[in-house]
Order: sequence, then structure tokens, then C-alpha cells
Amino acid sequence: MGELNTIGLDLAKNVFQAHGADIAGAVVFRKQLRRDKVLTFLAGQPACLVAMEACSGAHYWAREIGKLGHTVRLIPPAYVKPFVKRQKNDMADAEAICEAAQRPTMRFVPVKSEDQQASAVVFRVRDLLVRQRTQLITALRGHLAEYGLVVAKGPSNIAMLVELAQAAETGLSAAARPALDFLIATLRMVSEQIKQLDAEIARRAREEDDARRLMTIPGVGPITATALIALAPDASGFKRGRDFAAWLGLTPLQRSTGGKQKLGATSKMGERTLRRLLIIGASAVVKQARHRGAPQGSWLARMLARKPPMLVMVALANKMARIVWALMAKGGIYKAPAVTA
Repeated sequence: MGELNTIGLDLAKNVFQAHGADIAGAVVFRKQLRRDKVLTFLAGQPACLVAMEACSGAHYWAREIGKLGHTVRLIPPAYVKPFVKRQKNDMADAEAICEAAQRPTMRFVPVKSEDQQASAVVFRVRDLLVRQRTQLITALRGHLAEYGLVVAKGPSNIAMLVELAQAAETGLSAAARPALDFLIATLRMVSEQIKQLDAEIARRAREEDDARRLMTIPGVGPITATALIALAPDASGFKRGRDFAAWLGLTPLQRSTGGKQKLGATSKMGERTLRRLLIIGASAVVKQARHRGAPQGSWLARMLARKPPMLVMVALANKMARIVWALMAKGGIYKAPAVTA
């Protein structure tokens, strides 16, 4: 048994599992640790590589363990799974993390700072509130439809929906009105909270130089720009724009074999929030181009002429992701390409 080189740490709520190995991969120790004993135990170990899965709480533990002098690596859970031998348990997981961290070609997740995590919280909370607002609108629309009151879909018709629910001549049951009033009050409260978060995001976009540069890209607004800064890792971690697009899940699946390239549907294996925001931005650009027309001879005009609109939206989102990487890695602002005659 050699000197300690790598520690695989399987995170949990209360009881953590640690697996220590030397440079050859031989077992040095296997140990269970209570949550309040983790840092004390690691402080007594020689400086080494500590690996964990990139899961809930991983970034906090990575920062705290890094302060002890250890080198910390976070590994995507999907890359650890192939190293788990037969039965899945905490001991096997910790050993798999340790073994995966020693692979020379392993890919790691950058550790987020407290500011990055705080910015991410803003977007996660906003997404939750937007989903709750949609649920409230759908519930109100469904209850009114039971009384024969139907309003067209869309955010612009919410006011009409509320007006029908509160009107005295609509014939709504007196017993149902208090419940509908509760829905309307909750809807207004959630909408106001979303406005406050939007204002905070807009403020950050104005103050961040990188966000202002990203907003020069067509289809990228304050929400998308600040989300890219908060949720995306350092651009220097990707060799090229395609790698960043693949990380977002905007590249096609590959089933290539025997020298034959076979590409499938979009992988969707990546950061869901950023992928969704880029596709929404791309859809706005495509819709505008379809109504007002794209510059003749441009990439977008050629794509719309021969491909379905939804396919063009995803392809444009892929293109936008590559432009985002270029601006974040090399600086500068977006400049529209020259259109050939």
C-alpha cells in the first residue's frame, strides 16, 4: 500500500463515504464519516486529490475542502456510473468516484463561486414562479370553462380572464367565487414577484460588461445574457464553440460506426435552462424573419427556404451558442456577417 493520492467522497445528507487510494489505485482506506466530521478528517490528511460527484451541495463542499489545501475535482454523475461494480451502495460509489478521478481523459465540472451560485438561485426561483403562474392561469381558465366562460389563450388575455371571474353578471356560483378570488390574489402576488426578479436581472445585465456584450447577439436579452454568465462554466474550459454547444445539448446524437457518420436528433444532454433560453431567443428571431423577411442571401434566409421553422430554431440556437462561446472566450461584440450577393 502506497501513499495517499486520491480520495473519492460520496456525498450524502448525514453519513458520507470516503475511499482513499494510492497512485496505483490500491486501497488505502475505506471510511464512513458523519457530516460534522468530514472537514476534520480531511484536514488531517496530506494534500491530495479529492473527487466528488457534481450533485447537490458539491460546490459548497468543494470550496470548503479546497481551503484545506486539497485539489478538488467534481465529476458528472453520468461519468462515474460506468465505474460502479455490480451492486450500488455508498462504498461502491466512493470507490467508483476515486477510480474515475484517476482517469487521464476524465472531464470535470468547474467549481462555482458563491456569487455564481447566488445568481443561479435568482434564475431557479424565477423559473419556479413562472411555472406556478402558468399553473394558476390554467386552473383559473379551467374553472371558468366549467361555467361556459372561455377566453383565448395567451398572457395578453389574463386581464380578461380575471375580469370575467370577478364580474357579477357572469352567473358564477356564490360558493365558487371565494376560491376563484383566492386564485386571482395568488396570481397577482406571483406576477409581482416575477416582476421584481426581472428588475433584478435587468439591473445585473446593465452592470455586467460581459452581459452587455452578449446582448449584442440577436435573440439574446437580459435574462439569457445574465443566465449564461451565472450558469455556464468558464469558456476557457471548452476548446471550441461546438464543445460549448454540445455541453448545452444542442448538437445531434451520433451513432457513427465503421467510418460511416450517422447523426440523429438533438441530444438534449446538457444544461436545460440555458438550452431553453437560447431556443426561445432563436424562435423570436425566426418568427421576426418569417414576418419581416431575412436579409437575402443570409444563412437564416437560406435555412428558412429549405427547412421547417422548428428545425431552423434549434439550428439557430446552436449557432448562437457558438457565438456566445466566441464572445466569452475571445471578447469583443457580435458583428453580423456580410451577406453575399
